[in-house]
Amino acid sequence: MVTFEKFVLEDTGPIYLQIIRYIKQGIAAGAIGDQEEIPSRRALSALLGVNPNTIQKAYHLLEEEGVITSRSGAKSYTCVNGETVERIRRELLERDTGSWIRSMKQLGLDKAEAVKLAEELWD
Repeated sequence: MVTFEKFVLEDTGPIYLQIIRYIKQGIAAGAIGDQEEIPSRRALSALLGVNPNTIQKAYHLLEEEGVITSRSGAKSYTCVNGETVERIRRELLERDTGSWIRSMKQLGLDKAEAVKLAEELWD
């Protein structure tokens, strides 16, 4: 069962996108595998204290991407394979790295300075 124990609502960005990101990060990190049950829309709504429509929107988008599968009146499960994991990992890395690169450029750093900073922070 996918748990949301470590999920923290942030002030930035829509909640449904935060839920999607949480699930995708779990998949990319290997913490969420294939055919794992995810909480019902009502249960997750109550747990997070958010509107059920917010959960519905997140689940609907995950279904469209093929990351979860749901049937009316039945439980929802993750639906991932190696290809899906790699696609999600690449998507998350490109988004985060792209954001970081834009920030470095806006701060006036060139590529060499940004790489040096990344190496310092990595260690």
